[in-house]
Amino acid sequence: MAMRVLVTGAAGFLGSHLTDRLLGEGLTVVGVDNLSTGDPANLAHLAQEPRFRFEQRDICQPFDVGAVDYVFNFASPASPPEYLRLGLETLRVGSIGTENTLEIAARYGAGHLHASTSECYGDPLEHPQTEDYWGHVNPVGPRSVYDEAKRYGEALVMAYHRSRGVNTHLVRIFNTYGPRLHPSDGRVISNFMMQALRGQPLSIYGDGKQTRSFCYVDDLIEGIILLSRSDEHLPVNIGNPQEFTVLECAQAVLDATSSTSELCFEALPQDDPVRRCPDIAKARAILGWEPHIALKEGLLRSLDFFKGKIGSEVSDCARLSVS
Repeated sequence: MAMRVLVTGAAGFLGSHLTDRLLGEGLTVVGVDNLSTGDPANLAHLAQEPRFRFEQRDICQPFDVGAVDYVFNFASPASPPEYLRLGLETLRVGSIGTENTLEIAARYGAGHLHASTSECYGDPLEHPQTEDYWGHVNPVGPRSVYDEAKRYGEALVMAYHRSRGVNTHLVRIFNTYGPRLHPSDGRVISNFMMQALRGQPLSIYGDGKQTRSFCYVDDLIEGIILLSRSDEHLPVNIGNPQEFTVLECAQAVLDATSSTSELCFEALPQDDPVRRCPDIAKARAILGWEPHIALKEGLLRSLDFFKGKIGSEVSDCARLSVS
């Protein structure tokens, strides 16, 4: 019988790609999402898939989808505008919601993978960031609702592993992009792609010399699958160690889109990290994983999706002008 797995946050950017990958391997998937930030369109292509069932629910309320072999917990606002708008909800899903998913894993003897984040490192003083680094995080700043929710979630996962014997896994996800990334989610790639395609100036926060490392979604999902099948219970970085300044990323987007947009420099948000780059030595050693899709190729793979979003905007404006 095929494994039956639960994916929370299934309608989100990463959750929907993970769901596709699991179904592609012949598994049965129950997807759960309260749609506060998830998009039903990300799962629309699965409407007739007999091995997929979707439930709209808030995982902060106790729930039970029946026996499962594995739980992938991806439920959380993840973009800065969304977790700042939904601060209390972000804290609840990182604490109460995560505990509810761990209870399901404990109840059915299932494995459990928790989607954590590079934000656990805050504005890091160590570079690149290894899993042993404890981070440099402002616990009361605007971003703390997300950072501390994820840090608490990691502590909770390890407590269930140590006290209840749950087979847990922790992935620290670094900047990821690709199709289904929400066009207005406030992250670098989506901001730049949409602005470039609209012919608008690209918004550069600060001087643009701060760095990011961008992992294409297919590479990330591969790492997550490998981690879920490993014997490693401590956090593992999954991300692309190739480091770009924000200015370099802007130029890569301009090249991919053939845009002539100019750059517009704006104030740097509070607690925005100056450098962010994963040390993936652990993932290479334990999982045999490393990313293969370079930024240039990944942007080209993402282009049609973002062009489609621009097309939707044009169609919406046309309907409004007619009405």
